[in-house]
Amino acid sequence: MDHSHHKEKVCIKTRKVYDWVTRQVDVPLKSFSNQDLEEIFPEHKYHRDGKNICEFFTSHGINPEDFTIRCFLSDEDGNRIDPVVDNDALICQEIIQPNGRQPVTVTLPSGERVTLQKVKALVKGHVVVQILNANGQVVCESDPIPFATAQTFILCAPEGTILDCHISFFECDASLVCTHNFSQLDVSVTLCLEVQMEADVKIEVEARFCDPREEILEATLCPTNKFPPQCPEVFPAH
Repeated sequence: MDHSHHKEKVCIKTRKVYDWVTRQVDVPLKSFSNQDLEEIFPEHKYHRDGKNICEFFTSHGINPEDFTIRCFLSDEDGNRIDPVVDNDALICQEIIQPNGRQPVTVTLPSGERVTLQKVKALVKGHVVVQILNANGQVVCESDPIPFATAQTFILCAPEGTILDCHISFFECDASLVCTHNFSQLDVSVTLCLEVQMEADVKIEVEARFCDPREEILEATLCPTNKFPPQCPEVFPAH
């Protein structure tokens, strides 16, 4: 039977999105001072003789203001990763509640009352902080610093749906404060979290079967157009 020109009803299995939201998340600020600084910038990497980063700078007559600090997302081994491409390096999963997803009744902008579900998501990852000198060379690099945040969403999430979440944007900032009697590193993380509730479903659609297209053969090496293009707008003259 020729299926190329008529439509018929077919049943397909696909992933249905029940709900989809995006949220900007500001992870709580992480601060490190004194002993904490020694732990995240391990001495065996930089031979600091027991000094933390600020003490190391001071003892060598280096002004911390002459350095820049950058922060980036990494895996647990400290390797830089792209949050949009390498989402597998981040943990983004549902927090299972003892009594399941709790129903929540909300009022829509239209005034309609609907019952949705409370879904909790856990996001975990690591960042690395680097200190660079005026020439852009890395002077010190931290061990991977873990971060985590738990977020609660009100979604259409009936039983049988699963949480799918990923990071669409990631930003990490770090600042180092060094004085004569005070040392502190602050790390802040901002990310955009996209959350979807999904389930595999079977749906009926009206469609027609596809036929393969004609193959496009490799162009010949011999030129077929022997003349340059004309300029009819200006020549021959009217």
